[in-house]
Amino acid sequence: MLILAVMWGLSIPVTKLGLESLPPLTLTAMRFAIAVPLLLVFAVGRHPLPRYAWPRVAMLGVLGIGIGQVAQTFGVTGTSASVGTIISATIPIFIVFFAALRLKQHVSGWQKLGLLAAFAGIALVAFARGHGAATISETTAAGASCVLLSALAIAFYYVWSVELTSAYGTATVAAWSTLFGFIALLPWALWEMWHVPFHVTTPGVSAAVYLGVVVTVAGLFLWLNLLRIVPARVAASVQFLQPVFGIAAASFMFGDRLGPSFVLGVALVLAGLALTMASRNEEGNGAQRSNVR
Repeated sequence: MLILAVMWGLSIPVTKLGLESLPPLTLTAMRFAIAVPLLLVFAVGRHPLPRYAWPRVAMLGVLGIGIGQVAQTFGVTGTSASVGTIISATIPIFIVFFAALRLKQHVSGWQKLGLLAAFAGIALVAFARGHGAATISETTAAGASCVLLSALAIAFYYVWSVELTSAYGTATVAAWSTLFGFIALLPWALWEMWHVPFHVTTPGVSAAVYLGVVVTVAGLFLWLNLLRIVPARVAASVQFLQPVFGIAAASFMFGDRLGPSFVLGVALVLAGLALTMASRNEEGNGAQRSNVR
């Protein structure tokens, strides 16, 4: 659980590092060009994906990668690594509420309060100015909005994937949805490569490899194996540790300074996460069983 929290917690700071030399769509395309073959290898010999399921799985991939991951990468260009990390940490909160809408799961009053606390925290961390707030990369409203859009899209991706993984298996759906999402992204990434000057650097390639191999592939299978040996409620505690490691890494890598408003916002987001997840029972954890970055 600790290793997984570190792996996923570093995803936003590493993305920020990669964006110093690579444009957003190019970095995202490189990430999934690395991840897709590995995911397909793991899917070989498992439940085959019938052709009638292709459109739904393709739409799932476009949502998760074409909207979720692309919006996250663009958002990180307009936020500090610390702000991007804490906004991204709200994904499990949105999972609960999308599960209520699509899977008809009950939402308690505490969970609603958790959502309000999380939004208040997002507002504080996204729009803090001065007082020691992160200054290496000034956070813009557009950047914070993109990361929030990413959190919403990825949360809905996880909830929607529950229906498909129950029918065709997690590895199969993860591999094929990622492939379809990558195919949809590729023309735009090629256009960007042609029109936007960039330099292929060791930090940029290393960031793409880390995001593809460690965050996407290794994180997925470590999470699935974790769910087999510990209760989902215990495994979910990874969500509390991710932003801690992410913010610490952002402070170390980019010198982000955390002012009082930012610290209060982080506390509100973590409180919202605690309220949302503490009142979930084991039967309501179906959506979270697909929770991968």
